[in-house]
Amino acid sequence: MRSKIVAELTSQTFDVAIVGGGINGAVAAAALSAAGLKVALLEKKDFASSTSQESSNLIWGGIKYLESYEFGLVWELCRSRNELMKKYPSSVREIRFFTTIQKGFRKPRFLVFLGAVLYWLMGRFYTKAPRLLSCAAINRDEPIVETDNSQGGFEYSDCYLRDNDARFVFGFIRRAMRTGAQVLNYAEVISATKNETWSLQVKDHDGKATFGLEAKVFINAAGPYADALNQLVSVTTKHKHIFSKGVHLIVPRLTDNKRVLTFFADDGRLFFVIPMGSCTCIGTTDTPVERLPAVVTDEDRRFILDNINKRLRLKKTLTMADVISERCGVRPLVKEVGSATGAGDDWMNLSRKHVIETQTAKNHISVFGGKLTDCLNIGRELFADITKLGLKGQLRDDWFGESDHRAAFEREAEQLELGSIQVVGEGTLVDRLWRCYDTDAFEILKLIRGDKSLATAISPLSSVILAEFKHMADREMVSHFEDALRRRTRLALVVSHKALEASPELRKAAELLFGAQASMEWDKYFQSTPQAKLSGEHL
Repeated sequence: MRSKIVAELTSQTFDVAIVGGGINGAVAAAALSAAGLKVALLEKKDFASSTSQESSNLIWGGIKYLESYEFGLVWELCRSRNELMKKYPSSVREIRFFTTIQKGFRKPRFLVFLGAVLYWLMGRFYTKAPRLLSCAAINRDEPIVETDNSQGGFEYSDCYLRDNDARFVFGFIRRAMRTGAQVLNYAEVISATKNETWSLQVKDHDGKATFGLEAKVFINAAGPYADALNQLVSVTTKHKHIFSKGVHLIVPRLTDNKRVLTFFADDGRLFFVIPMGSCTCIGTTDTPVERLPAVVTDEDRRFILDNINKRLRLKKTLTMADVISERCGVRPLVKEVGSATGAGDDWMNLSRKHVIETQTAKNHISVFGGKLTDCLNIGRELFADITKLGLKGQLRDDWFGESDHRAAFEREAEQLELGSIQVVGEGTLVDRLWRCYDTDAFEILKLIRGDKSLATAISPLSSVILAEFKHMADREMVSHFEDALRRRTRLALVVSHKALEASPELRKAAELLFGAQASMEWDKYFQSTPQAKLSGEHL
């Protein structure tokens, strides 16, 4: 598959070369290829391997931005959230946010509740209405929440991704491939020059070769690495990024209730307890960093554990021994070149809006910022900007969204008696296969029909089965074990490193993925990944 893609990349001039395979690049490829343009997408590592795999897995309208009076941003994010809910009914689901306000908080509880009501209004009443919570109501509905120092709270609705953010991003990559885009991971642009067209030199880190690619328009969608890429290709822009680090810790499931618990941490920032399959994701932090990639520090871990232990009535204090995995990424925040960056609250209030900057003379477009919630707007805006550069296409209404073949898939799956397989927090295997693979889920059923043993689960903590690894090997451009365990699935997030390494089923999965190279890829993953240092003693 890879050699065929490289041959296609080198044999023609593309309308657009997109560099970056996170959410911005993925939606760009999906939108532009669906519009009939010849699209190439290059990602120097794996798809969604940077910021797009480290989010809170929330699709939300940005309620916290009301405090900084970014009403226009909230209005647009709510509209985008609603559209994603409508178009991805299986994957993007409404969930209640159960918010507790501490005594002495900077604003009265009722005033904060009125903010939630305003948020609901700005969300076009698309979700359930908010409700005010007394301490008695909190104790009744969520007894795990510590209320001794609380003035009560409120409950409102937003959305979350039922599966992993990286899997959501890959859905756009998959759609782009279906509409003719040529996409390649582990392909790094090492130089690019603009003459009549853009000439890119690309290092294939898997094929160990360098190849050339020609394109009329260059789109820099490299996320937090966009500034470095612009410098590499000698493009000067009016905007640049500064970075905010966000850290989450994944621990065993803390509550059986399917809601997000929301608090204000000691520093006043929003702090979440989010369902993640059979586990719970807690965080996040919001601290400035300058160097990439960002790393988790002991201070980050202490901040998260101290705050969660203060705010929940736990039978046992959470420690690092309970941590299964960690997520650490940066929010690329946009600022104008030359403008001052404030400290403290000024920095915290920097806008989370994205900016698309076009260099018409160079046929070059840079995407700054961006969020999962706002992804469809980025796809549409890029198409509009591309047409201004002289490229012609017609953006179809169906360039994104879940297909309408779910009922047929469920009927076929029922014949294989897969409906009884389920894991707490994930729902049934059939439901998850559809969410993650859409119409490709039919191919997984075909594999199971040919070999019933491929319906074997990898772990009791996840419904991921062997057939998915066979499908990944054939269709999803998995080059390394981490691609499969961390991004195509979330096994590395919800199952401890120790438990994965001891799984005989995972050994079989490695063989399905890598054949004769399975042992090498196995050793590479289990000896070098950062998760190896986490004990996951509960598993």
